[in-house]
Amino acid sequence: MFFLLAFVAQPAAAAPATLMARLQNELSMLVTSKTSDVGVAAVDLTTGEAVSVRGNQRYPMASTVKVAVAATYLAYVEKGDRSLDDTISGVSAAALMRRMLVHSDNHATDLLIRDLGGPRTVQKWLDWHNVKGLRIDRTINQLLTDKRDLYDERDSATPMAFATFLTRLDKGELLRPWSKNYLLDLMAQCMTGRNRMKSLLPDGTRVEHKTGTLNGLTDDVGFITLPNGHRIAVAIFARGGTNRPNAIAEAARTIYDGFLSIVGWPYTSASAISGR
Repeated sequence: MFFLLAFVAQPAAAAPATLMARLQNELSMLVTSKTSDVGVAAVDLTTGEAVSVRGNQRYPMASTVKVAVAATYLAYVEKGDRSLDDTISGVSAAALMRRMLVHSDNHATDLLIRDLGGPRTVQKWLDWHNVKGLRIDRTINQLLTDKRDLYDERDSATPMAFATFLTRLDKGELLRPWSKNYLLDLMAQCMTGRNRMKSLLPDGTRVEHKTGTLNGLTDDVGFITLPNGHRIAVAIFARGGTNRPNAIAEAARTIYDGFLSIVGWPYTSASAISGR
């Protein structure tokens, strides 16, 4: 048995603010019940309502950084300095982008990073757009070969910072519509981490996401679309402890149910996790 969350039918007098407070409390109870150090943040892209637990604590991004790498490369494509048809080590940039985001290919990522001029270029692009709280220091190969410390601030982010970054991407503040849609379409095809953010959501739920994994670390970031069309930017990082993927899955379902009860207010049906 795992932690169960049920948002039952809410009385018509229940205010959305009360439901937000309930979601915050349920999410806090879930996270603190885990043996892992779990940090989570979620933002409703329509209303701007946000919840977080350990949202300002730094966690290694691992391969979730690939979203930032992709966004930086697409920004250079927009300027005409790069093309998705460019060949890098015999492979098109478009093919490398797909391998990076859909299959989390580390070598493809490092080829794109090298073509951009190194991790510093990605950081400069984030800094130029005043993206706070994401720190890019190393290539994926360097990150994997260095002695790993899950509390190293290099290549780290806070959950709230990453959720804010995703929010700005979605709102078109960082990329033009075509580039943004191209990126989100690839994230929707992500093949890794099926036991994480997506695993406890209702069948057919659209999720555009990117996972990250290191020894002792499990991450998932992206967007969840609710049945009524509201989209939620989510960043969940978990280190140490046991069964981190399940902790992420339960947090994602908590967020899904909680925001659905708020934006669909008054909520008319119970949605409880009972396992599958």
